Amino acid sequence: MFVLKDFIEIYDVIVIGGGHAGCEAAAAAANMGSQTLLITADMTKFAAMSCNPAIGGIAKGQIVREIDALGGYTAVVTDSSSIQFRMLNRSKGPAMWSPRSQCDRFIFSIEWRNILESLPNLFFWQDMVSGLIVENESVVGVTTVLGARFGARSVILTAGTFLGGLIHVGLSQTYGGRVGEPASYGITEQLVAMGFEAGRMKTGTPARVDGRTMDFSVMHEQKGDSEGHFSYMAKEGFILPQRSCYITHTSIEVHEILKEGFLKSPLFTGVIKGVGPRYCPSIEDKIRTFTDKDSHHLFIEPEGVDTNEYYINGFSSSLPLEIQLKALRRVKGLEKAKFFRPGYAIEYDYFPPVQLYHSLETKRVENLFFAGQINGTTGYEEAAAQGLIAGINAHRKINSEAPVTLGRDQAYIGVLIDDLVTKGVDEPYRMFTSRAEYRILLRQDNADFRLTNLGYDLGLIKNERYNRFLEKKRRFAELCGFIKSNNVAADTVNPFLSSINSSQVTQSRKLSDILLRPEVRLKDLISVVPELRSRVGECTDLQMNEILEAVEIFVKYEGYIDREQQTANKIKRLNEIAIPENFDYSRLKSLSIESRQKLSKIKPATIGQATRIPGVSPADISVLLVYFGR
Repeated sequence: MFVLKDFIEIYDVIVIGGGHAGCEAAAAAANMGSQTLLITADMTKFAAMSCNPAIGGIAKGQIVREIDALGGYTAVVTDSSSIQFRMLNRSKGPAMWSPRSQCDRFIFSIEWRNILESLPNLFFWQDMVSGLIVENESVVGVTTVLGARFGARSVILTAGTFLGGLIHVGLSQTYGGRVGEPASYGITEQLVAMGFEAGRMKTGTPARVDGRTMDFSVMHEQKGDSEGHFSYMAKEGFILPQRSCYITHTSIEVHEILKEGFLKSPLFTGVIKGVGPRYCPSIEDKIRTFTDKDSHHLFIEPEGVDTNEYYINGFSSSLPLEIQLKALRRVKGLEKAKFFRPGYAIEYDYFPPVQLYHSLETKRVENLFFAGQINGTTGYEEAAAQGLIAGINAHRKINSEAPVTLGRDQAYIGVLIDDLVTKGVDEPYRMFTSRAEYRILLRQDNADFRLTNLGYDLGLIKNERYNRFLEKKRRFAELCGFIKSNNVAADTVNPFLSSINSSQVTQSRKLSDILLRPEVRLKDLISVVPELRSRVGECTDLQMNEILEAVEIFVKYEGYIDREQQTANKIKRLNEIAIPENFDYSRLKSLSIESRQKLSKIKPATIGQATRIPGVSPADISVLLVYFGR
């Protein structure tokens, strides 16, 4: 048994890895009061953007706003480093609106370090962890490559792509978690020896190109929005100068050149064993899969405000260096391109997440939590969300408090974690709006309404922010009430309706009836009915726009929102029917053999969770309901 003298120091929580998951985990645990140690190999690369220099996107943007509403920092850092903001899917319904920011990836890491070093309970050790110290099936500390031993009441493993990382460029291989950074060994082998199941996954990244060697004049310029932000505490305007992205495309000639390298492709020759992301394939995978496509879009994205480095989004590749360069120089605008770095693929170890509870604690080792890519996910946002929840629950576990789990109707984060631990993964998991059955409830505009109270109760939201949120709720409720209960005269509103080519009214109508028209915007209606502006009260333009957007969406979609909430409430009742943790499913002979096997492996905590396990049929659920008296 280890005692105090065996360790340099003992902490409440140790976080292994300084990526997006590790940063959020360490910050959450420290802010909740745990003495926290963050161990990372390179303190200049906190939350490094190893792949594309952007945060957000379809469904991912919703996750970032949820992290912010809970008191995490990804949104704050994004706003501080944003060089282009865009709200995607504006042409669709509000359930699909998704914020995305191009970031200066260097400033992004610096801002994260500034935040982390400002937290009183958070401490650092620059090193690599070589093993876990486990006693009586509970983690009690870690060992490092430099020979240090640290004690811990809980440990969060967020190793990203570093566990057994193997980099491929053509048939050349090198060990590493990122280019120029060593891979980590020892932890996977130790966990497998303890009974954990491990696997291999693969991801890739495109070449980085010198912007001075590109001709942007022949590309399509893609500018950002004139305003926008992620954090609910954001101030007016952008902090950094805004940069454009550009769009170009491949061609048949480019594809033919790329095919020349297929015989030396580690992806096609079987050298790469790991499973890659279906929704972010390499350019060679696209060519082989979509044989009918003569071209694919490439998005040319700046890596920062003070660099000529550009990211060629859409050109992820592990083909030989000379093939990558030859093909890219046949792309319009890139004829004279020079590489900063070629694209490469990386294989790494992961642990199937069905080995976790919803708290992200492992089932085999107590007080050990996994978060990020080692759970089989891909993406900064998915990793950060897991890190936040792991940090919260590591702190709560050692303080004998119940774990925090988010429902599928409560947050995309809840959908993400439930999918991982219930269904598992057979390829890198990426969040999409289509994965959520309650998309109308889980909009990017209402993440604060859904989660700020919880963040405050957890101690992650400070009083100043909470009071601002309560004031927003008050203004929202007052404006909604006014719109639903007050009329506007025909002669007052008709000139406005005519100006937007909307049919006139013959008598006074409820303001809500006018607002229900698709072509009517609340911010325009304010100029017609000044009382609306007075109901918002004194606030900044940014705050007013937030309130107006929230009210307009609620009024226009209230019927759909209510209907979806009723459906969620019905499903929620199944989540209230608990299943004992060590229940013996072999006793229920009425269950199918597949169902018994799946239920025994995953050990769902509730009937609701059991319904989402692949292979468990409605008939099997009926058996469980009968057995448990419902």
